[in-house]
Amino acid sequence: MGFMDERTWIAETMERLSHSKFRSKFVLSDKDRAYARAKGKETIDRHAHELLRSRLGAAHPAKDGKQTPWRGHPVFTAQHATATCCRGCIEKWHHIAQGRELTDEQIQWLADLVMAWIERDLTQHPVA
Repeated sequence: MGFMDERTWIAETMERLSHSKFRSKFVLSDKDRAYARAKGKETIDRHAHELLRSRLGAAHPAKDGKQTPWRGHPVFTAQHATATCCRGCIEKWHHIAQGRELTDEQIQWLADLVMAWIERDLTQHPVA
């Protein structure tokens, strides 16, 4: 972050994540795909921003490491797939230090990464 433009960062990050056996196993459920399509990109993007801000934005988030459910919303699945699920994973994968509040720009980039992952999943699994 900060040294390259956001699109390049997202592309390079998605490539790095694809080499992780754990991260690359995630896919949206049919229910989550249907929900994402019904709500639309704008609403899901708003949810991504809200969830990242409320669950991860603080310098020391509540229940850090356990604050992101495994299922129940497309953003949750995408957070595990993109290592934006807890501050430890964010530090390890995205080099954003723990113990400091996330900036608006950091939330924006992480939310855009989540959205890029969701959009790729939807593209790879077209409506039958």
